[in-house]
Amino acid sequence: MLITCPYCGPRDLAEFFVGGEAETRPDVAGAPDDAANVAAFAEAVYLRDNPAGPHRERWFHAAGCQSWLTLERDTTTHEVHAVELARPGEISA
Repeated sequence: MLITCPYCGPRDLAEFFVGGEAETRPDVAGAPDDAANVAAFAEAVYLRDNPAGPHRERWFHAAGCQSWLTLERDTTTHEVHAVELARPGEISA
């Protein structure tokens, strides 16, 4: 599978790692130990939809420019339909 990085051009999948679904994670900074925040964060991290078909995901270009990307990819064919830089605030380090 090739992923076209906006900075580096077409690159092999081996240069990237997947960071999960392209959703904003819950903000738990104010009360990270609150039971409701812990449950919301755990659900966002561990309970994924795993859809068949088009899906938006975060990918990190680890062996290249170190950028977080948002990919729209078909999970049944692995065809990449769109690649864009993840916007600031969408990625939680």
